[in-house]
Amino acid sequence: MNQRFLTVLIFAFLVAGGASLLLYRLMASRVPVKAGPPTTQVIVAARNLGLGTLIKDSDLKFGEWTGTVPPSAVLKKDDIIGRGVVATIYEGEPVLESRLAAKGAGAGLAAMIPAGMRAVAIRVNEVVGVSGFVVSGMRVDVLISGNPPGTSAAELGHLSKTLLQNIEVLSAGQNFQKDAEGKPVQVPVVNLLVTPDQAEMLSLASNQTTIQLVLRNPLDNQVAQTPGTAVARLFGNMLPAPKPEVKPRPVAAPKPAPKPEEKPAPPPPFVVEMFHGGRKADAQFQAGQEVRK
Repeated sequence: MNQRFLTVLIFAFLVAGGASLLLYRLMASRVPVKAGPPTTQVIVAARNLGLGTLIKDSDLKFGEWTGTVPPSAVLKKDDIIGRGVVATIYEGEPVLESRLAAKGAGAGLAAMIPAGMRAVAIRVNEVVGVSGFVVSGMRVDVLISGNPPGTSAAELGHLSKTLLQNIEVLSAGQNFQKDAEGKPVQVPVVNLLVTPDQAEMLSLASNQTTIQLVLRNPLDNQVAQTPGTAVARLFGNMLPAPKPEVKPRPVAAPKPAPKPEEKPAPPPPFVVEMFHGGRKADAQFQAGQEVRK
């Protein structure tokens, strides 16, 4: 190949490449670059903060939050430190006011109780506590068994009835969560979140009856209407025939005493006008009276 032609070809490639690069830079300077979404410095959790945790300064850090900051996010550390956690805050998540206990309420179980509610401790065992699966956040029904006042245990036996439904479990013993492996923890006490009226009912039931907790789906809020049951009803048609009702013999009403016979009133007298010469006289005669001539 001719050396001169090769030199011209290389020169043409260099000129074209330079022109393309210049055109690219010129076009790139005119195209606006889209800015990324704005970021804001917010206070986030430095680690997972579980229920009842008392927040310290080391539990918090500043982090970049992209987009709109949640309205209830707390932006000052002084407003967070020393308050209890009432709902789990995960690492890197902004600290929201709704997940913190009120200032001065402290931490632990007491800080998790909403205003107007009460926490009642119920002693449980492996059966009552549903084999350890009754943990914080679960919903349960409370069943009671016993002999109601004024009933005969020989006829119906023990009675069982659903006392309360859809009750939230605050904690199981001293543990707010499952163990490190995610398994249920066997504890002797379960704390239930109830109203003051329900607290009175549970206090009496725990001393006078046998309590059983029934686990339910947290999304099932329907209240079932149950009449309760008795031991005798479990055996169906094996119950003894009811005793015939003995009716009292009818008692004849006493006859009224005979009234004394009353004499009939005498008939009115007959009046006869009599004339003696120029004089007129009236004479009265009773019926049946003999007239004398």
